[in-house]
Amino acid sequence: MSNLKVQGNASGTGTTTLQSANTSSSTTFTLPGVDGTNGQFLSTDGAGNLTFSSPAGAGTVTTVSVVSANGLAGSVANASSTPAITLSTSITGVLKGNGTAISAASAGTDYVAPGGALGTPSSGTLSSCTVDGTNSVGFRTAPQTSGGASSYTLVLTDSGKHVIFTGGSTATLTVPTNASVAFPIGTTILVVNDNSGNLTISGAGVTFQLANGSTGNRTVATKGLATCLKTATDTWYVSGAGVT
Repeated sequence: MSNLKVQGNASGTGTTTLQSANTSSSTTFTLPGVDGTNGQFLSTDGAGNLTFSSPAGAGTVTTVSVVSANGLAGSVANASSTPAITLSTSITGVLKGNGTAISAASAGTDYVAPGGALGTPSSGTLSSCTVDGTNSVGFRTAPQTSGGASSYTLVLTDSGKHVIFTGGSTATLTVPTNASVAFPIGTTILVVNDNSGNLTISGAGVTFQLANGSTGNRTVATKGLATCLKTATDTWYVSGAGVT
């Protein structure tokens, strides 16, 4: 049987008192058999068994993986004294620098939400992001797409860019139907004809509206510039310098 030993300090003059509660019932506390660590405290399981426990949120996280469904990935390293969160269910959302939301973390994994600003990444690609909850993030310029010399068919990534034709005589720009390529309403694409001859803008099943009210295929003269604006499912307004 283990013994409980209470020993005073021979050099001390004060008194240390262990006193039971004012109760008629008996209470038994079973002390832990090992020392705790710095900062821990004694806690009970409600049946008189005492153990050493750590305060909630204490500890040091060496490296925590951060995974995002929106393309953000990386890790939080050396997060000293930062509370680790164990998730009980999978959650999704947008990763925010102030830690108010967590992105694509799986149930049962530890995640440390960053407490400061996310900062400016040196590189990366934003996808499925909007500036106001509706409209996609766009360009501050009109990046160039080569239409080659004689023919080119628009693709979804041409939105907000300019398509330039160079080095040929005549050329044709084909605009696909919405069923083929679903450009959002409001898509704007510039067309530059740097060929020696005319450029035709056409597309089966697509209406090309000129500002004067006429519809049909549009012609862009050499050195001409056309602006194509999608206003309805298969309707584009075409205007500009040298456009007929």
